[in-house]
Amino acid sequence: MIKTPVVVRHEKGLDARPIALLVQEASQYASKVFIQVDNKKINAKSIMGMMSLNLSDGEEVTVLTEGEDEEKAAEGIKTFLADVR
Repeated sequence: MIKTPVVVRHEKGLDARPIALLVQEASQYASKVFIQVDNKKINAKSIMGMMSLNLSDGEEVTVLTEGEDEEKAAEGIKTFLADVR
């Protein structure tokens, strides 16, 4: 399992469209992908779960990946969250 801290970069936070794109990104990987905020751990492949996080700009999250392509998944999600505009 890989744990990657990431600071979300998006001026208006993550609303429906960026969340949908994040779920698409996470779904490309065979690994399990979770986003953790405080004690809340959500499956990044679940659009409803991700919407419940209500992520905002500057918020620190932890990306958890586990599986055959966990390194690639961790990097892909980190890049997505840090570069969303």
